[in-house]
Amino acid sequence: MKQILQNLRDGSTELAEVPAPGGGPGQLLIRTTRSLVSAGTERKLVEFGRANLIGKARQQPERVRQVVEKARTDGAAATLEAVRSKLGQPLALGYCNVGTVAEVGGGIKGLAPGDRVASNGKHAEVVAVPANLCAKIPDGVRDEEAAFTVVAAIGLQGIRLASPTLGERVVVFGLGLIGLLTVQMLRAQGCCVLGVDFDETRLRLARDFGADVANPAAGEDPLAAAAVFSGGVGVDAVLITASTKSSKPVSQAAQMCRKRGRIVLIGVTGLELNRADFYEKELTFQVSCSYGPGRYDPDYEIGGHDYPIGFVRWTEQRNFEAVLELMRSGALNVTPLISHRYALERAEEAFELLTSDTPSLGILLEFTPGKEPQDLGARSLALSDAPPSPGAARVAFLGAGNYAGRLLIPAFKAAGVDLRTVVSAGGVSAAHFARKHGAANAASDAAIVLGDADVDTIVIATRHNLHAAQVLSALRAGKHVFCEKPLCLTLEELSEIEAEAHGRSAQHLMVGFNRRFAPQVVKIKALLETVDEPKSFVMTVNAGAAPPDHWTQNKAVGGGRIIGEGCHFVDLLRHLAGAPFTGHSVVALGRHAALGASDDKVSITLQFADGSVGVIHYLANGHRGFPKERLEIFCAGRVLQLDNFRRLRGWGWPDFSRMNLWRQDKGAQACVGAFVNAVRSGAKTPLPLRELIEVSRVTIEAAQSLEPGSA
Repeated sequence: MKQILQNLRDGSTELAEVPAPGGGPGQLLIRTTRSLVSAGTERKLVEFGRANLIGKARQQPERVRQVVEKARTDGAAATLEAVRSKLGQPLALGYCNVGTVAEVGGGIKGLAPGDRVASNGKHAEVVAVPANLCAKIPDGVRDEEAAFTVVAAIGLQGIRLASPTLGERVVVFGLGLIGLLTVQMLRAQGCCVLGVDFDETRLRLARDFGADVANPAAGEDPLAAAAVFSGGVGVDAVLITASTKSSKPVSQAAQMCRKRGRIVLIGVTGLELNRADFYEKELTFQVSCSYGPGRYDPDYEIGGHDYPIGFVRWTEQRNFEAVLELMRSGALNVTPLISHRYALERAEEAFELLTSDTPSLGILLEFTPGKEPQDLGARSLALSDAPPSPGAARVAFLGAGNYAGRLLIPAFKAAGVDLRTVVSAGGVSAAHFARKHGAANAASDAAIVLGDADVDTIVIATRHNLHAAQVLSALRAGKHVFCEKPLCLTLEELSEIEAEAHGRSAQHLMVGFNRRFAPQVVKIKALLETVDEPKSFVMTVNAGAAPPDHWTQNKAVGGGRIIGEGCHFVDLLRHLAGAPFTGHSVVALGRHAALGASDDKVSITLQFADGSVGVIHYLANGHRGFPKERLEIFCAGRVLQLDNFRRLRGWGWPDFSRMNLWRQDKGAQACVGAFVNAVRSGAKTPLPLRELIEVSRVTIEAAQSLEPGSA
């Protein structure tokens, strides 16, 4: 299928061929008929992409701080490579989609194949959208009208926050698409409206919708206009829908408001506020969040958990429905806002228009009619007709996220594999990395590669909750398996995998515990083998805080940070001790309101059969300036210290004092190389199955012991 993608490195827009997405529980598969280009948001993305690195840095200073911190710990070269990789990944554009439902995922009620829906889907022929981000289009509303649903909901949410009442006088700063929609919805609510903008065409539209207007470009003073408009008492509320770096709209909004007036920022402005303007009038200032309650809440948007209507009357989905009802009743007229129409095949022209001098407002993309809604396009895309390479490991990737695309796929290519297929659920990242790394195919359905006789090895780099099922499916399909950590999330899953793997001795099963393959760890292992007595290991992981709503923190999806990342360090100490575990215990930092979750601030003690003891301090409450990963080993009157896999120092070791690297090397490439060599040569799996199972079990048990009520 065709989809519009943007390259953030140079701002170019492309109508690309990608695999059609797959649906799932709680999702609708929709064949698109219309989509609307958001002049504000998408113009900013194009302009950001066209800026050079310095220009990009100026636009996102918070990202610059993250880059600097990463460079301090990982090194400049690795950081620059990561930044370039991120900017090189395509961005799927669009969030104002209209189409016909083709498939309905499990658990969805009230929608059926054939229904017309508005959603925040992308500019693509087929989109997969969670049900709570869709709304059924009523009869009497045309598809091209419904394409304005999402942008109108942004304005509607700002109105709801301002809580205007019948007869109140409201100013709308900025009469772009959202501003003009907001004017109409305020008028439908019985408010008197004053629109402020520099564009005479937009001001004329606002007049047609029943608003008074003021044009600063023509010398009209918005403050004076607001004073006349309000009869000298000040306006009741101001909604700012403009996009500017200036703080002037906020300052003027405060000056034109009456006492206890309300200001809601829907657009983007500078926020250098004058306290006196707000203090003397006791003004309320609030920033509106997109379409309404539920936005950016994964439980609502992805999990499908609706908020009870008795407690949250207007969610983002119910705002969509309210907008569509306004269109049906005639209270919201979007037809005058359509300035341009383009067939999908001319999409690149539409995006060129955004940054040209030609005035535009609502830019509609029209998708090819006549296809059956059930025709969802191919889930696989052939990029090369090259036959499988004889003698090489023939590899398919499940998952094409940043880590897979930047590190894992290049590592497998460097090991000499025949990269057959890259799979991602949405298809976009699969197509990007498949093209970038020379894969024969891109796909959006894992079943395609599981049944492909040309594939003998599956690399699993999906989200953690999918690992266990995909490992089992790949083993049962007769494939070798390399699973990016963790192997699974529960002891039940681990038992099933262990039983399956034990019965398939000819197949390799490995987890990407790469740190044991790092060059400095190889040196440490060699040094420790000269010491015949127990060792003390202290592993300090300055993990840094992760947002509580990040998927890795979700126990059902990511398993939490101990299972998701802490397993690396359990494996590293198991490898260096060279002896089985005989016991383990975990203690978490005491609960405190300032700390948030406590299960990523823990100390794990490990005991080994040879008498060695290891302690892993996995801490999310440290400072980023401190090394992210530090390993210290004490034994036989000697000490080793490894910082961030760049600097290794030794004290008391004959003929060894240091081993430093120019750039960080955590062993990812060596880990992959060892696995590929085993697949190709029939040698033993580099990470023995018994150790893999042992490490996974201890990590899961450690994480479970932190659960409330566990022993």
